[in-house]
Amino acid sequence: MSDYQIHEPQETERIVIPDENGDEHLFEVLFTFDVDATEKSYIVVTPEGSQADDEEEVEVHAFLYEEDEQGEMTLFPIESDEEWEMVEELLNTFSDDGES
Repeated sequence: MSDYQIHEPQETERIVIPDENGDEHLFEVLFTFDVDATEKSYIVVTPEGSQADDEEEVEVHAFLYEEDEQGEMTLFPIESDEEWEMVEELLNTFSDDGES
């Protein structure tokens, strides 16, 4: 796998993501990461409040993102299988670290 840097928020970080109908939903940022080889950045989020019960599986979403000069984030869907495999591998690593 390419070199990457994972960035976990120090405090709970939340973002609002509109759905296809324009309804806004609050998500908690699990982590972001940058891939050095591709110079792409990714964000992994979960619906707000879904981490309260560690017994249940948590719904997780991942996106490519870009930030402009003002710090505004634009999200893009992940479309390639290679990128999804990388995200899944990092998510598994992140999950394993959280359980120890």
